[in-house]
Amino acid sequence: MSIKSFLAKPFAKLVASKFYKQSNNAVEVQQKVFKDLIAKGTNTTFGKDHKFSSIKTYEDFKKQVPVRDYEALKPYVEKVVTGESDILWKGKPLYFAKTSGTTSGAKYIPLTKESMPMHISAARNSLLLYIAETKKTSFVDGKMIFLQGSPELNEKNGIKTGRLSGISAHFIPQYLLKNRLPSWETNCIEDWETKVDAIVNETINENMTLISGIPSWVQMYFEKIIERTGKKVGEVFPNFNLFVYGGVNFEPYRNKFEDLIGRKVDTIELYPASEGFIAYQDSQNEKGMMLLVDNGMFYEFIPSEEFFEENPSRLSLADVKMGVNYVLILNTNAGLWGYNIGDTVEFLSVNPPRIIVTGRIKHFISAFGEHVIGKEVEHAINENTINTTIGITEFTVAPQITPESGLPYHEWFIEFDNEPENLQDFAAKIDASMQLQNIYYLDLIKGKILQPLKITSIEKGGFNNYMKSIGKLGGQNKVARLSDNRTIADDLSKFKI
Repeated sequence: MSIKSFLAKPFAKLVASKFYKQSNNAVEVQQKVFKDLIAKGTNTTFGKDHKFSSIKTYEDFKKQVPVRDYEALKPYVEKVVTGESDILWKGKPLYFAKTSGTTSGAKYIPLTKESMPMHISAARNSLLLYIAETKKTSFVDGKMIFLQGSPELNEKNGIKTGRLSGISAHFIPQYLLKNRLPSWETNCIEDWETKVDAIVNETINENMTLISGIPSWVQMYFEKIIERTGKKVGEVFPNFNLFVYGGVNFEPYRNKFEDLIGRKVDTIELYPASEGFIAYQDSQNEKGMMLLVDNGMFYEFIPSEEFFEENPSRLSLADVKMGVNYVLILNTNAGLWGYNIGDTVEFLSVNPPRIIVTGRIKHFISAFGEHVIGKEVEHAINENTINTTIGITEFTVAPQITPESGLPYHEWFIEFDNEPENLQDFAAKIDASMQLQNIYYLDLIKGKILQPLKITSIEKGGFNNYMKSIGKLGGQNKVARLSDNRTIADDLSKFKI
């Protein structure tokens, strides 16, 4: 055992003790965060415009600060981007995390000297809580890979800009630098396919113990490892036992990963976003992720069924309930106020606050009032592929409102790694699962408004080719699980079998 792994255990124990103390007093901790954010935001342009000086309670805040998405907050962000100070948060941000918005073009999310350390400590603490629970430390002595965007940064009026994952690469702790792969030069490669080949070259003969990234892109890396060696990933990397991921639900990928690796490995789910590091999995024995209540963010929750109403309920952590689908709203120490991040979550536990991400408020199907969400389609896939030989690489769902004949239906585009023996039977099982989960969908099927779903098989590599065709292959990009229109569906149709 190295000194590093020996010291990791007592440090992990201290971090876990503090973490659970906060989590078990989540409402109280969130109230303190709220007061601190308001105090620090009072003398900003946004704070003055919204009379922060008169805000004493959360009820006051709701009256004075509306819920906004990026487009609505953009007039303030643009002032920050041009170099003005004290607009959304005191001073100027350290960085802008630049992301591509579907409606807003490029989005510039500020990262401040208060918020950036929260991203780094949360990523570190997720590993420390794993150590505290499992007592496993051997991974800290091997090589670790983080599949991410380029760390090369641009500049916008004196403020460095880049992808969040690329910015984070500048904050790797000194004690991990020798363990970290790939090299800086390889990480800077923009073309994803070239980059993955280079990563394979650098890692194939190393003692890889921890691998991290969005599952779909890690899958591509694993497939190239197997293609190169003719061996399972677990044979090539015998000490690889921890996979850390975020961005999408891992369950639809789990069977495929176990096949590629050749065995099960421990996994840690993270919920990082440019706007803040929101949650992470704290236990190998509990479902869901623990909401980070002392991480520079005050959370609000709007029931998704009310979200598009004129005056929806707007709740703090004190009033949420288990089993309700909520739109997540952030108030952060990077100066985002009443900010709709676009994600929906559900509480598996309120005290402590343990959540799952159920989808995106804009990514749903309700062409006929069914309001199907990401959690439901992922559950249907997982339920009907687990403990089977069926392998699925990727999938997405869209409504077919004007079929050539018959009733409308939901069209499921699936790229199979190993197809079911009977595709129609598999589709029927998926449809039955959807009917059990969603009463509105059930009523539409029974009422002969919709016919049961249909599956369109996509050729191998089709989803990657689709992402490449729209310039979003690799990095932090991912395919939407479902959408309320045919934009993705029509483009994917070019790759159907």
